[in-house]
Amino acid sequence: MSKFNEKLIFHIDVNSAFLSWSASDKLIKGEDVDLRDIAAVIGGDEESRRGVVLAKSMLAKKNGIITGESLFTARKKCIDLVVISPDFSLYERCSRSMREIFSDYTPYVEKFSIDECFLDVTNYNTSKEAALSIACEIKDRIKSELGFTVNIGISDVKLLAKMASDFEKPDKIHTLFKAEIEKKMWKLPVGELFMVGKRTVPRLNNLNIFTIGDLAQYDVSILKYHFKSSGLMMWKYANGIDNSEVKWNKYELKGISNSTTLSEDIKSENEAYKVLLALVEHTSTRLRNIKKCCHCISVTIRNQEFIDSSRSKTINNATDSTQEILEIVKNLFNELWKGQPIRLLGVSLTNLCEDNFKQTSIFDVSSAHEEKKRALDKTIDGLRRKYGETSVMKSVMLKGKKCP
Repeated sequence: MSKFNEKLIFHIDVNSAFLSWSASDKLIKGEDVDLRDIAAVIGGDEESRRGVVLAKSMLAKKNGIITGESLFTARKKCIDLVVISPDFSLYERCSRSMREIFSDYTPYVEKFSIDECFLDVTNYNTSKEAALSIACEIKDRIKSELGFTVNIGISDVKLLAKMASDFEKPDKIHTLFKAEIEKKMWKLPVGELFMVGKRTVPRLNNLNIFTIGDLAQYDVSILKYHFKSSGLMMWKYANGIDNSEVKWNKYELKGISNSTTLSEDIKSENEAYKVLLALVEHTSTRLRNIKKCCHCISVTIRNQEFIDSSRSKTINNATDSTQEILEIVKNLFNELWKGQPIRLLGVSLTNLCEDNFKQTSIFDVSSAHEEKKRALDKTIDGLRRKYGETSVMKSVMLKGKKCP
């Protein structure tokens, strides 16, 4: 596993945000057609001819429709175009729900725009492999829980993370670390560099600067002569130089949660236990990664009629032990479940504190046992980070096995 001692930054960008959010909302409300699968745009008042395209589907893009053009000209390009009015209150709710998922992983979240965020996950782990695993989990949770897709860029600086998230779309994860700049970024047209506007591109072309690589290797003094301070900034960005920090609201992480909507309703206790085990392993691993323990453990059940019921337990001695949390989760489930078919299961760990455990005494058998369990958890965490999430599995996850 390659060690990584610098920053780890994610830039997460919703794919065709306004269109995706409107599409997922309409599907939830029972509509059969997904706006993302047809020629559709989000725009203003079409009748006034002053409305403009705010977001477009891939099929609309293939018809030549571009963001910012008038709905009047867009309609000329595609006679069957479906135009949906924007719903900014819906978009803010979707954005907030997305950020709530981010807060399960790190408190260091910067809202860059309504559909973009930077996350600092440096303290989460020390490897690029672990960062990819976390990014995959975040991307898949957004898709399954919220119904839309995102691109995630991963880097050691904010600028490069943002550039990486603009690579191939949709529903993709890309890295752009400093060592990858020459291979992945320098070949791109100079106009694709962040903060290089359309009016600047012809001026750069006149200086024989056509790619980001051309800009990176240009004489910076000449750039400063032609573009003043902007010339130095562009040169720095082309070379991946960016010292800005993720600007986050200074609040403590409230808790960690994970839930799953089941493809088929669960009707047996053993199958429910297996799902709960997977949820506990995910949440407890994240808890240990941020060096926290929890005092409160909760379980949520959603039945086939979409009615949620929850139960929680507060413990005196905070824990980050997978086994201890699982035992409590199973007890809470047994108290809560009345035999009805289960559509969703969720586990939450809240009331967090630092993982400062008392010094183990050689005469304290229970304490020594707890330390052994913690050591085992950390060993499993390390193996999964190195070889993948499925490299170590509980035997009960195998087909036909019963969960004790």
